[in-house]
Amino acid sequence: MANLKEVRTRIASVSSTQQITSAMKMVSAAKFRRAQNAIIGMRPYAAQLNDIIADIDTGDGVATPYHAQRPAQSVVLVVVTSNKGLCGAFNSNVLKLANQRIAHWRAEGAALRLVCIGKKASEQLSRQKDLKVASYDELLDSPSFDAIATLADTLMADFVDKSIDRVEVVYNQFRNSIAQDLVCEQWLPVGAGGTKERGGRKANNDYIFEPSKEEILREMIPLTLRSTFYRMILDSLAAEHGARMTAMQKATDNATELLKDLRLSYNKARQAAITNEIIEIVSGSEALKG
Repeated sequence: MANLKEVRTRIASVSSTQQITSAMKMVSAAKFRRAQNAIIGMRPYAAQLNDIIADIDTGDGVATPYHAQRPAQSVVLVVVTSNKGLCGAFNSNVLKLANQRIAHWRAEGAALRLVCIGKKASEQLSRQKDLKVASYDELLDSPSFDAIATLADTLMADFVDKSIDRVEVVYNQFRNSIAQDLVCEQWLPVGAGGTKERGGRKANNDYIFEPSKEEILREMIPLTLRSTFYRMILDSLAAEHGARMTAMQKATDNATELLKDLRLSYNKARQAAITNEIIEIVSGSEALKG
């Protein structure tokens, strides 16, 4: 009977876990829909801005301070994770790529600074020796364009002042609810837009600019950089909720399968115990008759 009690305890424990994971899946699904709508709404705006910049910035020598290509002596690595766990390999993949980039820039002899957005990155990367780590975990609690743009402006100002020579962002790019693309994207310096292709034809860049092309770029590039930075955060948030929803769904399914096995084991053990009791009773009765 002790075995039956142990199985009953495990059934109660797994059942409780199943209820928790199922509730977390529903919460993540609601958050995922909001995050998905946000990134889907943001992408056309960001893409249109990039199209405009590509039409203007044709690599004809007109540049802004954000185009400055310098030897990467001082590098900022922005690492975007989540504030919470239980989202599968979402955070571990980002941290793995971040450590690879840290090792790369250390080998290059560059002075490296880390900007961590998400508690998982802050907790893990703050243990790195000889690294300056700045944490902006609160940006994920209620991601607003103004707050994220403020951080982007700070990084842009440091780049213009030549305090830093390069900015890279490591994050999960949202693809769908069950898949994310792990990327390391160069944010600064800005490369020339080049000539785009539209429907197999080159984009028409024969425009008359008023004011000058350089003045337009000076206004447009910071706006595009802020929008790109905001889009990266929204990408990561949508990917996070999708990963957590998928992880909780798998956990719920595993708990369901485990409950089936445990109940089968419980019924077998209970049947064996009842059979043993019947045998004992019959044996006792036969002994009394003899």
